[in-house]
Amino acid sequence: MKTKASDPDTMNAVLSAVLRYGVILSAAITMLGTALALERYGLSSASQFVTYLPNQVPHEPFSTSLGAMFSGVLALDPFSIIELGVVALMATPVARVLISIFLFAAEKDRLYVYITAVVLTLLLFSMLVTPSIPLFHA
Repeated sequence: MKTKASDPDTMNAVLSAVLRYGVILSAAITMLGTALALERYGLSSASQFVTYLPNQVPHEPFSTSLGAMFSGVLALDPFSIIELGVVALMATPVARVLISIFLFAAEKDRLYVYITAVVLTLLLFSMLVTPSIPLFHA
């Protein structure tokens, strides 16, 4: 029997796979960054990276812009690679919502396409726009 994208079991399988592989990819990237950090800084100095220091980043300062992160990844900076792993983890549910739009469209369910598009818009707005609002502190 041939399965269709509009089959609920197929939809659930696709969405489950997106979440599963997104988390696995994020964990792999984060572990790579951690391994590079341990290789570069050694295990004996690892405690400085986990020490709680109020109002301070417990390692050298780094930019949180995506451009700086990608530059750091290309330079094999361990903390930029770990940051990429966190970004991949944050992108996983967003990708799930985006794929849901296409699955609902394949099912020809306009109501859920519209609802899911609103959810995607709110997610992207909250992640991309609200940090640039002056005096907005989340």
